[in-house]
Amino acid sequence: MQFLELGRRRAGWLQRRARIAAEGVLAALLGVMFFAFMVQIVFRYLFNWPIGWTIEVTVITWLWLVLWGAALVVKESEEIRIDLLTSMVGRRVRLAMALVASVAIVVLYGVSLPATWSYVTFMKVEKSAYLKIPMSWLYSIYLLFVVAVIARYLWLLWDLVRGRAPEEADPAKTTSAL
Repeated sequence: MQFLELGRRRAGWLQRRARIAAEGVLAALLGVMFFAFMVQIVFRYLFNWPIGWTIEVTVITWLWLVLWGAALVVKESEEIRIDLLTSMVGRRVRLAMALVASVAIVVLYGVSLPATWSYVTFMKVEKSAYLKIPMSWLYSIYLLFVVAVIARYLWLLWDLVRGRAPEEADPAKTTSAL
């Protein structure tokens, strides 16, 4: 029994470290994007010399920032949802709705995975305009995103099958960015 407890603690420690590392990557991407954006402003408006690589870096880091964050940083409970319907129903119906949604997401992303892989690997023939980075590298983040979404919803599906219904929406706990 102590062995299982030790394994759980180590898994929790590893999970926390992985989350901190993923957040660090996200912060670095944001820093690179901000730096490229500022370089673009300085060169365009102070020196009247627009440079294209900064736009490319900004777009690439934005793409990676959004998909990396959605795949590895944002928790399932932090996702934006429209819970108008789920907040009006009971636990059993909420469980059924979550089951249907989870199965649909796993199936749809699972069906799209081979085509996604095919497209990303096909894009190795193209390179970005300024930095000459293979497009397959740039789009590879989408593969990570798809696999992470499938894994997340398989995990959620496992919880749902075991009877753990999603929490009821509590308006007192919701926050606003305003």
